[in-house]
Amino acid sequence: MYAIDRAVAAIERADGLLITAGAGLGVDSGLPDFRGNQGFWKAYPALAESGINFQDIACPNAFTNSPHRAWGFYGHRLNLYRETVPHDGFQILRTLAAKVEHGACVFTSNVDGQFQKAGFDPDRISEVHGSIHHLQCLNGCRGDIWPGDAFHPVVDEESCELLSEFPICPHCGGIARPNILMFGDWSWVRTRSNEQSVRLHVWRQTVKRLVVIELGAGRDIATVRNYSEKAGGQLVRINPRDDRVPEGGISLRAGAQDALRAIEQLV
Repeated sequence: MYAIDRAVAAIERADGLLITAGAGLGVDSGLPDFRGNQGFWKAYPALAESGINFQDIACPNAFTNSPHRAWGFYGHRLNLYRETVPHDGFQILRTLAAKVEHGACVFTSNVDGQFQKAGFDPDRISEVHGSIHHLQCLNGCRGDIWPGDAFHPVVDEESCELLSEFPICPHCGGIARPNILMFGDWSWVRTRSNEQSVRLHVWRQTVKRLVVIELGAGRDIATVRNYSEKAGGQLVRINPRDDRVPEGGISLRAGAQDALRAIEQLV
């Protein structure tokens, strides 16, 4: 039996779908691929000129040492994610979820909010690394998290610098930062992500015939891949490059949108 047929048969037997997603899921929506310095610097040439890599800018120290540049980077990303339209694969996943008894839950390392934008129930999304659409105090003064809807960054894309005012903590008046787990981050407020994790765990207890559909999850930061493999149930791994699976897993070597379209035609 072909892998695609095995995947379809598993989904048709399932009573719940766990959708696990890494950064590769967004490529079909036109979002940049930060794999390695070259991919990152292609998206941010101003940082390339300064020799600043992803880990240098995606850390709390960047907000302390160079807040205009740090918010230039994250402000650009925030604007990009707000403008991006989720690709057709998201709606295919919603259609598949509607066919099974307990629907679907999402576990993702992505901070872009694309699942919410595509119409997934926010109470069934676990964002393990947080969300760029929520803010916290840079100093974590009260452990508070709040929506960033009122913040509309103006960014000079050539220099990757914030031109508008910083978002401000409502408690201490200091600079706010995205509620995202960064590199070397000891001040990330994880309350929101912890609450999401609890809801996912409760849902998981109701599912007896689980299928894990993993999309675009890399090995460099293997949070999603590890979770997929430990979740139990049948793993369907969709990845155009590294689609190796543990024994019993189903491997589809393709991009997310193409693989989901193929599944949709057979379900």
